[in-house]
Amino acid sequence: MAIFDQDFSLVELRRLRQLLHQRLINTLDSEDRTSFANTEALRERIDQVASGVETELGRVIAPSARSALCQEVLQEVQGAGPLATLMADASVSDILINGPHEIWVDRDGVLKRTDIEFDNQAHLRRFLDRLIALQGKHLDTNNPSVDAKLPDGSRLHAMIPPLCANGPVVSIRRFSNSETAPQQLVDKGMLSAPMLELLELAVNAGLNVLVAGGAAAGKTTLLNSISQFIPVAERVITIEESAELKLRHPHVVTLEARQGNSEGRGQVDLRYLLRNALRMRADRIIVGEVRGNEVFDMLQAMTIGHDGSLSTVHANSPGDALKRLESLALMADVGLSRESIRDMIGSAIQLVIQVARFSDGSRCVTSLGEVVNDDGNLQVHEIFRFQAEPKAHASTVRRPLNQAGEHTSTGYEPRFIAALHSRGFTLSNADTRILGGGSHA
Repeated sequence: MAIFDQDFSLVELRRLRQLLHQRLINTLDSEDRTSFANTEALRERIDQVASGVETELGRVIAPSARSALCQEVLQEVQGAGPLATLMADASVSDILINGPHEIWVDRDGVLKRTDIEFDNQAHLRRFLDRLIALQGKHLDTNNPSVDAKLPDGSRLHAMIPPLCANGPVVSIRRFSNSETAPQQLVDKGMLSAPMLELLELAVNAGLNVLVAGGAAAGKTTLLNSISQFIPVAERVITIEESAELKLRHPHVVTLEARQGNSEGRGQVDLRYLLRNALRMRADRIIVGEVRGNEVFDMLQAMTIGHDGSLSTVHANSPGDALKRLESLALMADVGLSRESIRDMIGSAIQLVIQVARFSDGSRCVTSLGEVVNDDGNLQVHEIFRFQAEPKAHASTVRRPLNQAGEHTSTGYEPRFIAALHSRGFTLSNADTRILGGGSHA
């Protein structure tokens, strides 16, 4: 919180900021609107407006207060307004606005209310209208909800009354630009070293892998990390609704869906992108998250030569993940029976990784299993699982910040191991660690 001139109360300072903002808008209304884009010129104009206000009021604003006020006005016009500090905080993954006076953040997996507020509902609406107008969208009673992408890549979802009674409700999902090396995931306890070695073999050898879990469980983080195991000579095409993947690979083509405008025009969905990706000489196709009928096209791609594809899906368990794929694929309405779709899933997906977020915000791979199709009955046979210890009886916290427990191998021998060995892929000297059971810190 900036230190303001003690002659001004907080209410007066808020009104002063509003006055500076309005005077600035009035001075620019008759001029070229590109003035808003020139930060230095805009900063000088704000300073001139502040001098005029001082003269009008007959009061001098302390230098520290004046600098803070000018910066706030600049953020109102160009940046994130009251959310500027939160948007600059790399530890914040979600910003949740429940009306103008209640703003929460998800920081390192834990929700916490902040002391940041908008002045009123009108202030919050001006903020929203400015952000979504950049994409040709607007909010009104006929369009009371909107999805938009912010300049930094964050996703914004907003709803306004009458859908929400206490003012606009906004959710901003931010994405980290930092890269997480696979070994860092082991160090954090998200998975064990033998699990990582198995994943390295699976991705390198071209097994199709599905990462399942709930919201903010770490699905994208894990997918980004293991992508470095894709051979450098292969061409990778990523398909996403909002580009958030940061693959650790030298040859990546990024395709991003486009939402329609308020009239629904101009929309490009994931299914359209998948069909185009099949004509782009892709060795591997990675779908950031499947949630609609594009699942059918993804499964087709996995079974017609695009081995080693990766994707994520929202699901609470490996079994639920396969059922969700089945339901989504049936939405494509291609005339295939449920049994045929099930067979396609069994042929397309070899590994399912289940990730979860614990109550303290830490994330963990809770299950890693092989998909097996026995006479049309899809099952996931666990190779590794996380054995959690009840907090009341936890004797050792093996993983930083996470719930006490350990990753254990079940002793199950995956059917794909023999096939991969025949193709020249091995687990070095780790076969006994992976297949023989036991725990891994």
